[in-house]
This record gives sequence, C-alpha cells and structure tokens, in this order.
Amino acid sequence: MLKKLSVQNYALIDTLEIDFHAGFSSVTGETGAGKSIILGALSLILGQRADTKVIKDESKKSVIEGCFDVAAYHLEHFFEEQDLEYDDGICILRREIHSSGKSRAFINDTPVSLSQLRDLGERLIDIHSQYQNLLLGNDKFQLQVVDVWGHNEELRSQYKSEFGEYKSRRNRLQQLQEESTAWKKEEDYLRFQLTQLEEARLRDGEQEELEQEQDILAHAGEIKGELYAMSQQLSGDEDGNMLDSLKNVTDRARALLRIYPDLEESADRFHTLYIELKDIADEIVRHEDRIAVDPNRLTQVEERLDILYRLQQKHQVTTVKDLLEIQTQLQARLERIDTSDEEIAALEKELEVRYDRLLSLAGRLTASRNAAAADFSRQLEEKVRPLGMPNLRFEIELVLRPRIDETGAEQIRFLFSANKNQPLLPVSDTASGGEISRLMLGLKALLAHAVVLPSIIFDEVDTGVSGEIADKMGEIMRSMSQYMQVISITHLPQVASKGKYQYRVYKQDTDTTTRTCIKQLTDDERLAEIARMLSGSTLTEEAINNARSLLGENIGC
Repeated sequence: MLKKLSVQNYALIDTLEIDFHAGFSSVTGETGAGKSIILGALSLILGQRADTKVIKDESKKSVIEGCFDVAAYHLEHFFEEQDLEYDDGICILRREIHSSGKSRAFINDTPVSLSQLRDLGERLIDIHSQYQNLLLGNDKFQLQVVDVWGHNEELRSQYKSEFGEYKSRRNRLQQLQEESTAWKKEEDYLRFQLTQLEEARLRDGEQEELEQEQDILAHAGEIKGELYAMSQQLSGDEDGNMLDSLKNVTDRARALLRIYPDLEESADRFHTLYIELKDIADEIVRHEDRIAVDPNRLTQVEERLDILYRLQQKHQVTTVKDLLEIQTQLQARLERIDTSDEEIAALEKELEVRYDRLLSLAGRLTASRNAAAADFSRQLEEKVRPLGMPNLRFEIELVLRPRIDETGAEQIRFLFSANKNQPLLPVSDTASGGEISRLMLGLKALLAHAVVLPSIIFDEVDTGVSGEIADKMGEIMRSMSQYMQVISITHLPQVASKGKYQYRVYKQDTDTTTRTCIKQLTDDERLAEIARMLSGSTLTEEAINNARSLLGENIGC
C-alpha cells in the first residue's frame, strides 16, 4: 500500500508531503484544484514518461517520492531478480526530473531503468481511470479475469510451458523439413562435389611441397650446372682449386711452427677452414647428384598442381586446408540428408504426443473457464444491477478456435445487455462509458476477494452517476478496502463519505504564485467538506445534517 507521497517542484506544487492509510480513503476538491496534478506526479514514480514542462522552477529538479508497504505482495523474488535490496517490506520509489530533459529513477536508492520502475509500479498501484475502462473490451484482459476467478494460474502456467515446448519443436520440424527439401534438391550435386574432393586425396601442406618441387624441376639444368661449377672451383681436377690452395697454405703454416711457434693459432684455423671447406665441397657434390633433369616428373607435378588449383578456383578458396574443410562440411551435410528423414519422423511422433498432452491440458482449462465464466457472470450481475442497471445481463462466451494457441483452445468474449429485449453483444460494441465504468468497478470488486491486488486509485470513475447509485458505488469501494488499499478521487459526497479517511485538494494563492496543496481532513473539516459538496459554497443546516448522516460512523462528531 502507499504510505507516503512527497512531491517537490512539480507543476503547481512547491512542496507537498502527505501520509496515506490502509482501507478506503477519498480525495475531494474543486474542479481544477490540482487532483490530476497529484495523480500525474504519482504516475511518474510508477514509470510513466516525464515532460520537462511539469517542472515548476527550472533552476531546480523536480522530485517525486513514494513510500510503499510491500510486505503483502510477495515481491522478494522480483527484488532478487532485479538485484535490488528488499528492505523488510518497505519500498521507496523516487523519480528526479531535470530541466535539461534528463530523468533518473530509483528503487530503494538504487538507480534503475524506467522499465524496471514501471514493472514494479504496476505491482503496487492500479490507477483506474476512464481510459482503463477500455480494457474491458480487450480479449487478453477478459481471459485474464476468467483465469484469475477460476484460480487457473498453475494450470495455465503448465499449459503455457507445454505450448512453448511444442511450438519450439514445431518450428524445429518446419526448419528441418525446409532444409531437407532444399538439400535433397542439390543432393546429387553435393555428392558430385564430395566425390571430386575425395578422389583428389587431398593432404594439408601438399601444395607448398609441390610448388617448391616444381620450381626446382623447372630450373634443374641451371641448378645442376651452377653446382658443377661450384664443385670444380672447390675441388676440381684442375690445378688451383680452392681446396688444394687451402691445403698448401695449411701445410706451409704447420711447417713454420718448428721455427716460428707464434703461428700455431693461425695454423689451427687454416686446418679448421680446410676441413669445413672440404665438407662444403662434398655437400655440393651431393646436391648435384640429387638434382636430376626429369621432364616426366615435372609434368606429373604440374598436373597435380593443376588439379588442386582448379578445385580451389571452383570452391573459391586459396589453400588445400580450405578444401579439406569444405570436404568435411559436405560430408556433414550429406550425413544430415541421410539421417534427416529419421529425425523428421521422430520429431513428428514427439509432436503428436505433445499435442495430445496440450489438448488434454486445454480441455481442463476449458472446463475450468466455463465454470468460472458462469459463476463470475452471475456474481457480476448481482454486484452491478443495483448500480442503476436492473435489467443487466452479462455473459462470458467461450468461442473455440480452429487451433489451440498459447492461451488455450478458446477465445473469451464479454457479452452485455443493459435493457430488456436487447440481445447480448460484445461489451465494447454496446455499453456506454458509464455502464463500462460500473462494470469495471464490479469486476475489480469481485477480483479483490479472489487475489491480492495492488492498491487501487479510482480516478472519478463515478462521473455521471448520483444519488442512490453513487451511494452503492461508494459501498462497493468500501467493501473492496477490506482486502486492499482503495483511494477514490471523486466529486460525489455519497462516495467521499464512505471513506475512512478523506483528503482535500485545494489551491492557495500567494503574492506571486498559485500552488496546489492537499491535507487530510479532521472530523469537523470533513463534515464541512461533505456539506459543501451537497449544497455548494453556502453551508445550510440541512446540508450539515445530511453530511453527518452520510458520514455516519466515519466521524466522531
């Protein structure tokens, strides 16, 4: 329930702070006093979008804060999901609006998004206005009413979960069937492509090896000639080759050691160079022996490379590794084609089982909804007929759909007739605004007995009625307040007098401005306010007595 509302720098409000109570409270005041301004401020902490035009003094921010007792709403799981602190059942919603257009929202001093604020706000307060009466013609709202009355929450949750699984698998089946059809159209081509790749006996790294071998074979004569020339210079038969020259130098150096020992290090180095150069000469000879001018092998290598290049060009890749990946993908796709029929058959069988289970759950929902619809229709008629509609007939029709959907097997329609010999027609097509207001009041009054509803604010839903009907509407609101906090913004003394508490909204003029104020009325003030609502600005003794009669036990004077 709403415990306290604080508003600063909003529209005609400088500073406003008011406490609210459990039970039924009424809010009254002259037209234009600012009741809608207070309601607008409240809507901001329930997640509605803000307009910078509401800021009274643009040099300061506008702040609206509401303190709620949420102990009865079992919201611990919501706070845990949203990573918010749950403070022993007390929750503070705050909204700050800056003239720059920036807006910030908080839950228990933790910054939150507007959607988070709205999600929580919808669980705390239901602002029932003329606009909300449009819900009565909404089929989703109608279905929700029937399910709440029939206590179908668990059954509907089970059905919705099963339908989600069924739909997921149905979509998967459709995807498989489409894939299978598409793949089978190109199966022969896929197999041809795979055969080409498999017959090529691809090996990662082969292309690089062949390209290197091709380069050597294409220049074999030139390479072999150069190697021969190098071999001759190093160790050829002709005099003056490098090895013989180095051998001669080495021998001379060693001969000098006998008379010039300081040359020992140079002699050793000459010897080392001779051994290294001889090894190099032998290696050059081995390279020369390995190189062969082989036109046949060159042809084989070029033919193999041609196969690899053509496959790469065909599949628009540049390496054998890419071709091997494509080969693996083709194998997988063809395997899927080979097994898709079995998978489709298994999924079709599973869907049949799941659909039968859904039909069973839908049947149970239908039976429960039929019983709930009949009972709710009867009780709503009893609740609303005294509100000036003695010939009211109300019926909830369940129309079976061709196929079940996520809500069940039927569509719900609220049918209504206010007059004798008038056929039952959909509420949205036949009921007037005043009739819909009374239907919604009766509907919410019944639901208040069935579930824990958020606090409800009735925003002048009693417009257009008076006298005995207004008195009975007030009585309905008071009966609802046994189960929830009810606040009614009203111009009718019959409704206002039913509240346990009463607040008056009024304008106050200063030298420079006009501001909106609200105060909780004392018993004496309340008596005067109800008398004013009955007789106007001039309070008569008769009006005061009538006011005292209306207020009854709600005041002590």
